[in-house]
Amino acid sequence: MTIRRTLIAANWKMNGDIALLDSMLSVIDSEGVISDTVEALICPSFTLLGAFDKQSNVCLGAQNVSQHDSGAYTGEISIEMLKQAACEYVIVGHSERREIYAETDQIVAEKFVQIARAGLKPVLCLGESLEQRESNFTEKVLAQQIAAVIDASDVNDWAHAVIAYEPIWAIGTGKTATPEMAQETHAFIRENLRSHSKTHDIAETMRILYGGSMKPDNAVDLLSQADIDGGLVGGASLDPNSFISILKAAS
Repeated sequence: MTIRRTLIAANWKMNGDIALLDSMLSVIDSEGVISDTVEALICPSFTLLGAFDKQSNVCLGAQNVSQHDSGAYTGEISIEMLKQAACEYVIVGHSERREIYAETDQIVAEKFVQIARAGLKPVLCLGESLEQRESNFTEKVLAQQIAAVIDASDVNDWAHAVIAYEPIWAIGTGKTATPEMAQETHAFIRENLRSHSKTHDIAETMRILYGGSMKPDNAVDLLSQADIDGGLVGGASLDPNSFISILKAAS
């Protein structure tokens, strides 16, 4: 049986400040929840990257990156800038980037490759809408999103990647993805990776996070599923006590 280190990642989106960052790092480090089996990651806003305590046991990540190396791209941030900020992970293809900012599968693939080849770890987000779920297109949509990245990448680009499954239809809609539903989709993602030559060898070790509103009250049930290897946490990651509770559930 393959043992995959659980990753609990905080995506703060356009929230948070220095006080929250300091408080979160202090609480996590003092609670001793980081171990050989549990890893914590915080992805704050770009303005907070420089305020991150590099001595912390928590990993630092960014929420986005440009697919371009440099140039006249007002408001964008390059992979080299993220490296200089000591980022280890970068989220790519988040549903809000795909939907609000019209990032296509091709753009997501280009960013994935940019991250991987810079020596950072991509957190590749995949997910389907409510309409796609109700039309039984979940597997088709996820397979298409994965295929776009595989087509643009090399085998080595996947060595340190992480996948985060976001059931968009279950985020802020009142609808619920049960742990069993999440497990079924995670198992499909792993099997899809296994079916491609570029990702076949890393399919079993690939960490697949659940990004559908993981909270303290559902974390244990979700993380007990065979193919759920952590969480990409939104709202609950803005409260130190809630985030610690999820980390403890992972332990």
